[in-house]
Amino acid sequence: MEKKTRTIDIIKQKRKVPESVTEGRKKYNSMKRAILESLKEEAKTIPQISTETNISLYETTYYLMALHKFGDVSVHSLDDMDEYYFYELKKK
Repeated sequence: MEKKTRTIDIIKQKRKVPESVTEGRKKYNSMKRAILESLKEEAKTIPQISTETNISLYETTYYLMALHKFGDVSVHSLDDMDEYYFYELKKK
């Protein structure tokens, strides 16, 4: 009996994912993992997350906003001086 070739298998053979896309995806996943791990204990501000994960403030803000956009984290509250938001893991 001959195995049928699916169209998606042919497309996957012809179209390869660029290396830059693969590297970007790996970086996003590692940043996501670090930030979510940092937020497991309690809600934190961006500077607290940045300090704990050793990621720059710029990158922490960028990836945290992406996680917020995709529904992985949510805003918990505002700090006492009204400078920073506290972020927490979104309850599922």
